[in-house]
Amino acid sequence: MPIIQFSERDILRGKVVEPAWYVVSIDNVGEEPSKNGDSTNFPVEGTIIRNADNGDEEFKNVPLDWMFNSKRVSFASSFLSSLGVDVKAGPRYELASAVGKQIEMFIENDTYNGRLLNRVNHKYRPVSGK
Repeated sequence: MPIIQFSERDILRGKVVEPAWYVVSIDNVGEEPSKNGDSTNFPVEGTIIRNADNGDEEFKNVPLDWMFNSKRVSFASSFLSSLGVDVKAGPRYELASAVGKQIEMFIENDTYNGRLLNRVNHKYRPVSGK
């Protein structure tokens, strides 16, 4: 008989947050070929710490997953800029250097296959210190 066990993170992964700016900890940045093999995906995992505007912790520890793709690296520019990186044409940047750091990001809601989900729409800013 199949037996499964859920962690707190597993349970929180499905929690839909109120659209707002959140302070988020960057937990992991990976690299993998796209499904078609014609580009590279950079999956990012983060965890909500608190609401960036009012300090509320109702959604603390809710995990977030989003991705950058080598065909649209422009989305990673604002991500890196929010971490204090002076992004310029030419130099190479290591996305994994973001692990362990915090940013503020706007989390929206979206519908996919009839389900309401959290959506990272690449709106980032530096942590304000509130």
